[in-house]
Amino acid sequence: MVSTAHRTVYPRGCTFTESDWDALAPFWYPIAFSRDVKEQPLSATLLDQRLVIWRTSAGISVANDICLHRGIPLSMGWVSGDQLVCKYHGFHYSAEGRCVEVPASPGTSIPIKLCLKTYPVKEAYGLVWTSLGGGEQYPLPNLHEWDDPDYQQILPDAVDLNAAAGRQVEGFLDVAHFAWVHTNTFGDLNNPVVPRYEVDKTPNGIRAEYLSTVSNFPKAMQDLAPPDFQWLRIFEVFFPFTARLTVHFPGEGRLCILNAASPVSARKTRVFVPLCRNFDKDAPLEPVFEFNYQVFAEDKEVVEAQYPEDLPLELSAESHIGADRTSIAYRKGLGALGLGRSYTA
Repeated sequence: MVSTAHRTVYPRGCTFTESDWDALAPFWYPIAFSRDVKEQPLSATLLDQRLVIWRTSAGISVANDICLHRGIPLSMGWVSGDQLVCKYHGFHYSAEGRCVEVPASPGTSIPIKLCLKTYPVKEAYGLVWTSLGGGEQYPLPNLHEWDDPDYQQILPDAVDLNAAAGRQVEGFLDVAHFAWVHTNTFGDLNNPVVPRYEVDKTPNGIRAEYLSTVSNFPKAMQDLAPPDFQWLRIFEVFFPFTARLTVHFPGEGRLCILNAASPVSARKTRVFVPLCRNFDKDAPLEPVFEFNYQVFAEDKEVVEAQYPEDLPLELSAESHIGADRTSIAYRKGLGALGLGRSYTA
């Protein structure tokens, strides 16, 4: 007889193949803003798994969003003291997910199976991160500037896309689309050439340094850059779906962007984008938010229209040019994780 003690229970209606879900589950993904986890529990979905997030004196807890008594989402309930309370029958759960009170039967012996499936939690960069597969062997993506007093920390709203996370991240890494997709924000139709660049492997992903004359200033401010200034953009990928961009501005200015794509399902993605900069720290933030939202809206229009909807990992499935070095390395890296060779979420 085959033992099922360690058999994976996949989410109801899972949109991933089981092998892809298994490959993606061990990594860390953001699922909420820390600022939003207050008195009321929150709901989130990661890799099709419905989750509840709540805060107690011990910190933030994350569990499957279901009361094990009668199947009600616990995110419909509330937090009382340090316990998560189910809206339907008032079952109380501890920060560790254990049922500690059944109001209809006080003093009753509570079955051991009345214990929620919980997940590890980390708070970083203003976000709540979790891993459905434990996360022990993988570090969080690096945005150390978030704790650097020389940098200003900025946290825009998340961006929701009806698109696969792999497609979104590849678009973030793509430098050849600047002139065509971002013409209204910072790109220049008269400057479409992508100078040669190299891509290197890192312990947790890939890294590329890209030098060009494409300005990172908004269109209305592009005269602030010295003529023919060489903009250095450093892309760092943390597999599978997080990428960091560091832009070197004139005068030692640095802008750091963490593009953390959280796969809600195979073709739905929520992107969290914490930013850090060491310049204009006293300037109003509204223009920063507006520029960020506009750039991501331009990308969203294109990424949501791509098909096949999932990212082909078989390189022969699509054509490639020299400017695609980063995306080719990215696809190869996803394939090395064990994701499906044809498509992946």
